[in-house]
Amino acid sequence: MSTSDPLDFFDDVDQTAAVPRAPRRKRHLWDRFSIYLPVLLMGMLALASYWLLRATPAPLSAEPERPVSSEPDYFMRRFSVKAFDAKGTLKTEVTGAEARHYPASDKVEIDNARIRHISEQGLPTLATARLVTTNGDNTEFVLEGNAVIVREAGTDTTGKPQPRLEFRGEFLHVFLEPDRIVSDRPVTLFRGTDRLLADTLDYTGADQVALFKGRVKVQLAPR
Repeated sequence: MSTSDPLDFFDDVDQTAAVPRAPRRKRHLWDRFSIYLPVLLMGMLALASYWLLRATPAPLSAEPERPVSSEPDYFMRRFSVKAFDAKGTLKTEVTGAEARHYPASDKVEIDNARIRHISEQGLPTLATARLVTTNGDNTEFVLEGNAVIVREAGTDTTGKPQPRLEFRGEFLHVFLEPDRIVSDRPVTLFRGTDRLLADTLDYTGADQVALFKGRVKVQLAPR
C-alpha cells in the first residue's frame, strides 16, 4: 500500500464476501403475533364484558302493589269548589269547613257542607248538612245530620209552574243523574204550604212523584 494514495486500503478488502442480513426469526414471530392479535383483543373484550356484567348490580324486583290506604290522602279547609258546564255556566258549588278525600273509595267527606246546584231549567237547589259524603264525580251526595234540601219554585220544561219543595231529615241521599232523593229514615216534606211526614221517602224529580212508606201524616193548608 502506497503512502501517497489514501484510498489504497480498499485494495485489501475482500469485496466477494456476503453482506450480513437481519435475522428472519424475529420477523416470523411478529407475523404470527399479528395474526393472533385480533383473537387476543376479542378475548380481552369478552373478559371485560363478563367482569362488567358480574360487577353490575342485579335489577330490583318489582314491589308488590300496596293496598290503597283507607286513611284520607288530602284535606281542604274553608274551601269553595265550583263546577261549570261546557258553555261556562255554573252548575254546582260546594263549600264547607273541612273536606277529606279517601282514595280507597274515591269519596269526599265534607263537614258543615253547603251545596248549590242549578238544574237544566235554571232552578237552584240548596242542600246543607253537618256531614256530606260525595262520590268522585259529584253526582251523588249523602247528607247526614240536620239535612235540608230546598228546591225553589219555578216552571218545568213544559212551562208548568212548580211549587217550592223542602226536604228535612237526619239522612237524605241525593242523586243528580237521574234527579232523585231517597231516605230510609223519617222525613218531613214541605210542598208549597202543605206539610207531609213519613218514615221513608223516594222522590223522583223528572215526574215530580214522591213515594212514602210507614206512618204518613199530611197537613194541607186551606186553598
